[in-house]
Amino acid sequence: MSIYVGNLSYEVTEAEMTAVFAEYGSVKRVQLPTDRETGRMRGFGFVEMGTEAEEQSAIDALDGAEWMGRDLKVNKAKPRENRNSGGGDRRDNFSRRY
Repeated sequence: MSIYVGNLSYEVTEAEMTAVFAEYGSVKRVQLPTDRETGRMRGFGFVEMGTEAEEQSAIDALDGAEWMGRDLKVNKAKPRENRNSGGGDRRDNFSRRY
């Protein structure tokens, strides 16, 4: 499982995230997604820790905490949804319009 961290400063680095979360246990991985077009950080990230107890400890301590001038939103990450779900077949939509 991983932790979702939202409302991050656009200046944050993986090393800084690792340092903050390491206070609550072992950090296995930090991901900071960037925009494909601009290369700019998107303002959220994901942290994987050694155990669920460590993750919960970090969530309890950091959710709502102020860091780098922003109030963090920290919770368990939800599984990624399939982007194709609910959209139907694009060809069907095309043929209905013409």
